[in-house]
Amino acid sequence: MQKRLTKGSERMLAGVCSGIAEYFNVDPTLIRILFVLFGLAGAGILFYIILAIIMPSK
Repeated sequence: MQKRLTKGSERMLAGVCSGIAEYFNVDPTLIRILFVLFGLAGAGILFYIILAIIMPSK
């Protein structure tokens, strides 16, 4: 069975970070911290919004 990148079940906002964490089998907190760091640089917020729109739900 092929893995699919979908929104995760441990949602805080849209489920993007938990979906990425489930796909790569890592802790969702680590992904959230990375998004915050990228958000401070300006790119993370736009990237998160784009993923929230295009990632399918389970």
